[in-house]
Amino acid sequence: MDESLQRLLDAEQRAQEIVHKAEDQRQKVIQQALSEARNEEERFEMRIPELHESFVSKAQTRAEQTVDELKLRYDEHHLHLRRLADERDEEAFEAAFAILVDPSL
Repeated sequence: MDESLQRLLDAEQRAQEIVHKAEDQRQKVIQQALSEARNEEERFEMRIPELHESFVSKAQTRAEQTVDELKLRYDEHHLHLRRLADERDEEAFEAAFAILVDPSL
């Protein structure tokens, strides 16, 4: 009986050692994961200025394109209005001339 009890105690001790080793290994894995996460966070924070510059550059490019498009539309609209004004100018001149020639109109 003493021998069986001793074997049970030895088995329990080995089981506790296995549990302690597993706990130590778990802690190492956790620490390694935390370290990797910190490293990744640092790498990301170091890239923030680069990301910000990229964003600003793209926004600047889009703004310039928008301004160019608005200028083009304005120029087209201005040209159209100028053509209409030129057409009406001729009509107005003819109407004024007609009134001068024949005041009864």
